[in-house]
Amino acid sequence: MINKKSIWFVTLFTLILVLSVYYVTMPSELLLSNGSNYTKKTTEKKETETKETALEVEESEILTSLRVESDEKVEEKMDKLKATIANADASADDKNNAYDEMKSLNQTRGIEEDLEKVVLEQFKLKSFIKIDGDQIKVVVLGKEHNTKVANNIMRAVQAKQSKKMYISVQFKNA
Repeated sequence: MINKKSIWFVTLFTLILVLSVYYVTMPSELLLSNGSNYTKKTTEKKETETKETALEVEESEILTSLRVESDEKVEEKMDKLKATIANADASADDKNNAYDEMKSLNQTRGIEEDLEKVVLEQFKLKSFIKIDGDQIKVVVLGKEHNTKVANNIMRAVQAKQSKKMYISVQFKNA
């Protein structure tokens, strides 16, 4: 017997399928333009836009490698903690400590992402932030190594923290 849930599921699945097929078959020129006509001016504009985006990808390679390295370390810790929680021989205290540490790691990840957004919004600089205990390491992509900007970044990061932290700012050339 067909019930309401299965009808809704089929309807939504069909809608998603149709939209995805439409998106895949759509010409790539439509995706790149903002609804403007296809003239030489717009294609020239598109070429310069793609060159600029290529530069952004190159600039963020440093930050991407730092994020990947950090994520790998966090995932290793999380796997060990999950193994501790899943271990039948582990005591309840060990499992509780592992759970609390997993929760702490997730909260730290969220704080790092929030601080990266703050640096991007306030200073228009891409950054990587790593929190380790009471230390915060900030790596900023920038052509200028400006101490005034570094001090302002430290103040902005510290303003988001509830306790006093040791903050270091490092500039990397793109």
